[in-house]
Amino acid sequence: MEHSDDSERQYVNSDEGRAETLSTDDVQQMEENVNLDTEMGMEVNGNDEIHGEVAALKQGLGPVDQGGDEEADDGSSDYGSSDRPGTHLQRAARRGDVAFPDTFQTTQLLFYERFKAYQDYMLGDCKTSEVTDFTADYLEKVLEPCGWQAVWCTEVFDVLVEVVDVECASLKARVDLVLPLLCERKGCELTDESMRDLLEAKEHKVPLQELHVVFDESGEFDQTALAIEHLRFFFKHIWRKWDEEDEDDDFDYFVRCVEPRLRLYYDILEDRVPTGLVAEYHSLLLKCEEKYQEFMRLRNTINSDSESELDNVSMVEGLRMYEEMEGLKRKLKIIENPLLRYVLGYKVNSGLQSCRAKGPRPGGERIVHVVSVSMTVSQLQNLMKNKLSPDFSGEEYELQFHSDPLAAVNACYEGDVVLICPGHYSVNGSFSIPDSIEVEGFGLTDDVVIEKKGKGDTFVDSTGASVKISNLKFIQHDAIEGILCVRQGKTLMENCVFQCETTGVIVRTSAELSMNMCDLYGAKGAGIEIYPGSTCSLVGNGIHHCKEGILIKDFTDELYTMPKITMVNNVIHNNEGYGVILVKPNDLTRVKKTMEAEFEDELEHNDKGQKEELQASMKTEIPIIQVEGCLADENAQTDKPGLPEFTEGNDVIKNELVATSAKKRQLQKNKMTDLGITQADENLMSQDMFVSIEGNHFRRNGKGSFGTFLY
Repeated sequence: MEHSDDSERQYVNSDEGRAETLSTDDVQQMEENVNLDTEMGMEVNGNDEIHGEVAALKQGLGPVDQGGDEEADDGSSDYGSSDRPGTHLQRAARRGDVAFPDTFQTTQLLFYERFKAYQDYMLGDCKTSEVTDFTADYLEKVLEPCGWQAVWCTEVFDVLVEVVDVECASLKARVDLVLPLLCERKGCELTDESMRDLLEAKEHKVPLQELHVVFDESGEFDQTALAIEHLRFFFKHIWRKWDEEDEDDDFDYFVRCVEPRLRLYYDILEDRVPTGLVAEYHSLLLKCEEKYQEFMRLRNTINSDSESELDNVSMVEGLRMYEEMEGLKRKLKIIENPLLRYVLGYKVNSGLQSCRAKGPRPGGERIVHVVSVSMTVSQLQNLMKNKLSPDFSGEEYELQFHSDPLAAVNACYEGDVVLICPGHYSVNGSFSIPDSIEVEGFGLTDDVVIEKKGKGDTFVDSTGASVKISNLKFIQHDAIEGILCVRQGKTLMENCVFQCETTGVIVRTSAELSMNMCDLYGAKGAGIEIYPGSTCSLVGNGIHHCKEGILIKDFTDELYTMPKITMVNNVIHNNEGYGVILVKPNDLTRVKKTMEAEFEDELEHNDKGQKEELQASMKTEIPIIQVEGCLADENAQTDKPGLPEFTEGNDVIKNELVATSAKKRQLQKNKMTDLGITQADENLMSQDMFVSIEGNHFRRNGKGSFGTFLY
């Protein structure tokens, strides 16, 4: 800001938030000092107005980003950090028998921090063959060459050393032991003299990624600690031994390999990948590493100039191993690719790769699997008296004991029973039930709790012909699909509690679910999703505090049959949307007119009795009044005044499902006529969408008891 007399200027002191008035002579003198310092390539220590932003930007992501400026105003190196008042990193206390000094905490970096460091500073747009050179150049700019201490960590010992020089080209540092010697030996006998001999044999050179920088509050070694962390993480989680022989060397290594592998690492870390897919990836990675080492050993033994039969056989074997390794690498790339990983993960979770049923045991015996973390004598006596003796005293039953309910279910064959004793069980995985078994909690439902750790999978996946689950409480925190998915076969749920955060229970096409006296709440989607062609019986359940209560999917395509639904004495309350919502096509007017025209056609060609029957059918099956956002019977409210809410809700649902069922049957009939089929199976086509809907209570649902979603 400049005054009118031009003799003084007003500047804002950013540290204290006040304005200072300086004379013109003072301003000129200050600017001359700044220019002089800039020409000498030195930092201006006393001018926070100029260098405050630079100091604030020198964070742990690598070289300083000047916000679009190619060079700093002072002309100094972007990688310097000596002007910072203190460290921006946290202290990490080391645990163990030896009192090592604290080191920098660098393992908890966020995705974008590592991403930026690799993309902007360490690798850039280098090719695979240039990774070592680019990395060495990056380290040359950011590492302090000497004067810092570190803990040298290996698999057999940790020892405190001092760095006297850094050789970036070889990714190693020259170190000396710090005296008095601080060394923690991990299962081996090492003396002070043997440690000195080891360093002498190594010429005092150790890999940089094995060094953990000792904490320093000055901030002088922040960049050094972070650079070594980026190097260590890169060679542990990103770099593959076979990358340097990649045929796609002309392409950007960061885009092709670093970014997808880094995203996969954090997706796994944050439980966004199904556990089965994670296990498969690590298994493939281990197999590929073993195959690559085997291939390299074989290749080093082959003499390319030799024509001996042994070398020819080795070359053929080498080609076979190379093809196997390429196949493993392709599978790894599929999982590393975010889009393909999502498709593959969905395929796994949709049951297309579900485990196969084992069937009965070869000997015909059946096993009762008892699950308990610990058990007292009195608890065992109670279990024997009240459950095992009366129900499983036959000769065909044997007992097995487990501490993990997931392990017990995985060990089941056809006809087995799993008894879970009271306790809180944390499960890192999914229950996949392909055989007809029973899983029962022994005790009160709230006392037998199974909680899912992680976010990647459906919690319970049922495909068995006849599965029964009872007296259990399931807690799910996040998942790709719901807390229970019945994909095929029949599943009976009794007296269970479902505390979920995504969709609740899913009943897939051709599957059958009977859910009695259960409590379900907390779903961010629908509490229960019912797919076309399924059978769902809901009796005496509580469904509440979900986005929607029950969602019924109606696909009018002729390939899908209508679901069969029984809803009796359920309490559906406090849901954000509707208690029950039907998903259906939005061309209802066209469908209705088509049906009316076809009914009139039939009336013209039938006798009086048939006409009256068709007219009555048409009148009852095509409601025309809209209630709560859906079609409903015209007399639902006018003819039945004063009825409680649950009675009206049941009537509305019945009328709408009758109409939808009639429309579906008519479309099926039209399709058969188009195909030249005149004798249709009337019994099949007359099956209504519901078996029984009565006695359900609807309370405090945000949009009402019943609604439709038109697509």
